[in-house]
Amino acid sequence: MLDIKFIRGNPKLVEEKAKQKGYVVNVKKLLEVDERRRKLIEEVDKLRSDRKKAADTRDEKKGQQLKKELKEKEDKLEKLQEEFYVLIREVPNMPMDDVPVGKDETDNKPIRKWGKPKKFDFKVKDYQDLGESLDLIDTETASQVSGTRFSYLKNELVLLEFALIQFALNLLTKEEELEKMSKGHNLKPFIPIVPPVMIKPQIFDQMARLDPKEERYYLEKDSLYLIGSAEHTLGSMHMNQTLNEKDFPIRYVGFSTAFRREAGSYGKDIRGIFRVHQFDKIEIESFNLPEDSKKEQDFIVAIQERLMQMLEIPYQVVMVCTGEMSAPDARQIDIEAWFPAQGKYRETHTSDLMTDYQARRLNTKVRRSDGKTQFVHMNDATVFAIGRTLLTIMENYQQKDGSILIPKVLQKYAGFSKIPR
Repeated sequence: MLDIKFIRGNPKLVEEKAKQKGYVVNVKKLLEVDERRRKLIEEVDKLRSDRKKAADTRDEKKGQQLKKELKEKEDKLEKLQEEFYVLIREVPNMPMDDVPVGKDETDNKPIRKWGKPKKFDFKVKDYQDLGESLDLIDTETASQVSGTRFSYLKNELVLLEFALIQFALNLLTKEEELEKMSKGHNLKPFIPIVPPVMIKPQIFDQMARLDPKEERYYLEKDSLYLIGSAEHTLGSMHMNQTLNEKDFPIRYVGFSTAFRREAGSYGKDIRGIFRVHQFDKIEIESFNLPEDSKKEQDFIVAIQERLMQMLEIPYQVVMVCTGEMSAPDARQIDIEAWFPAQGKYRETHTSDLMTDYQARRLNTKVRRSDGKTQFVHMNDATVFAIGRTLLTIMENYQQKDGSILIPKVLQKYAGFSKIPR
């Protein structure tokens, strides 16, 4: 959430920035509740002080009167606090100045491209046809067992998934590999994590990632949600903690299975497994000093680009517009990989900078060298959305005879150089 002091000083700006993201927020009501809340806090504090004095002078009659009055005001304050936190959590993060203003993905701004889409001398197949012909993907059986938007990955494609995981972890956990992408930024390696795939509702809400709820799978009996990305349980690792400045940046790379209902995607990507309910991801979560967070995001994007360049997959980098960003994001940069059969770029990577928006909700702070504390800044990002990465590899590396070559950097991890016809 935003700092209430900032909102008090900039109400019109906060409303305008929220509007740019597609949110209608009642800042006037929030500030009215905040003013009543602050006044009541002063009254409660005074009553507590007066009650203590009455206890010290053993004035029982006055003490009982003050106790009753205090209880009434504390009850009012509790309700006001609840109303205040509901209202302030409805206010989204402020988009940074370099974020393009727009309503939807058509207003996203491509900022650079890498690689030239390959020209094939034969009619290209899409990943689904390739997967079925090579016995790599089985959606028919999965639909019978689990329903639509599920699949069985099989044979070499399974081995290729774990090759991608090993490839990514090898780069992100070694300083010498990060140096190739750093451009002078801190080279501290990422700590590998396998996080829980279930999260408590309260923690999900504190991460500001629970909405839209219709996208989430809820286990009612256990009062737990299935995560939609590893970042949801990585970002909450340091809630209610004050970290030391000398330990920054704190970087994690997590692997998990993720779950999304895809409730808002009716009619989209019906064929194939580009958009599914269950998928595996490798995700970055990074905790930073406020002055370093934007530079950290640029570093993370450089890592994402390096990985795609090593796979030799053409892509474009896109600055996401205000209307496409979620509530916690201050700046979002996507990478879209080239899919030859579709003849267009599709999103495979996201990098989100949340500034201190999530940290305020999670109460995650840093103690600076001068002894003062402040909320940390947080970044999260995709290393590989594994399913989509496998699909773009299949399409870009297909051969005329129906086989698929394996990117050179993955061959030592996969143990083979080709998926034969």
